[in-house]
Amino acid sequence: MDIELFKSYAERITNNCNKIILGKDEVIRQIIVTFLSGGHVLLEDLPGTGKTMLLRAFSKSIGGDFKRIQFTPDLLPSDLTGINFYNQKDCNFEFKKGPLFSSIILADEINRATPRTQSALLEAMEERQVTVDGNTYPMNDPFMVMATENPVESYGTFPLPEAQIDRFFMRLSMGYMERIQELEVISRKDTLSLLDELKQVITSEETEKLRQEFSKVKVSEDCKNYILDIIEYTRKDEHLLAGVSTRGAINLYKAAQITAAMAGRDYVIPEDIKKEAIPILAHRIVSGSGNHIEAEKYIENVLNDVEVPLE
Repeated sequence: MDIELFKSYAERITNNCNKIILGKDEVIRQIIVTFLSGGHVLLEDLPGTGKTMLLRAFSKSIGGDFKRIQFTPDLLPSDLTGINFYNQKDCNFEFKKGPLFSSIILADEINRATPRTQSALLEAMEERQVTVDGNTYPMNDPFMVMATENPVESYGTFPLPEAQIDRFFMRLSMGYMERIQELEVISRKDTLSLLDELKQVITSEETEKLRQEFSKVKVSEDCKNYILDIIEYTRKDEHLLAGVSTRGAINLYKAAQITAAMAGRDYVIPEDIKKEAIPILAHRIVSGSGNHIEAEKYIENVLNDVEVPLE
């Protein structure tokens, strides 16, 4: 396994994205982990913090087809998947693919679309396919949905159902930049101009190789049991309506492997698991409050309570 390629891969993407967004190395690293695992990202934060720009910078760094979809209440499922239209010249119906048939999808303000349209995204995210008029069409490979959501404004929005939230590999939040970084941003060249100058820094062959190789990272029995101890803790808590799903456990396992490889190791340690637990597990618990900050604090408390295996 080429551990050095994992480190180089992450560094090149991070350095490239830093030309657009400053001081968000950890968020970029987590997006890379999600991408290599084949998952999807929900980026939840206040307007104007650079969510869209970061995701566009990431997509340009990795190359491939990119489509941005602005989710609105009048967006229809067919606007995502595509339609069958009648070709009068050939006297036949032809399928015209929608924007979902791209490698990187930016679903902007996903909670502004109706549940019917949100559900059209569900099959594509999980099954890597869409069904139109009884016919099934496979998605591109790689395929990644990066959705943004405003957690504060609720007027005119449709909260994502638990089934769809669980489809996201990670839920991330960027937060504001540090003062010194913001000073540089407000006085520099226009961000859109910088984005146009951004180049692809990795190849599809490198991505495919790392996606196949990260599963070779060794996970000890102690670390496997540590993951399940964390998961079962949430399921036994009577104060929660629902604990973490099996999908959450699988995703934490994969993320720990990729994190270890990017750190230069071919084996997972408990710190790799703890590092990824909050962004992977917090949005999967159902507490009744719906407050994502409380959910993150809860997972943090779980990590403090569950016994960490000794090396």
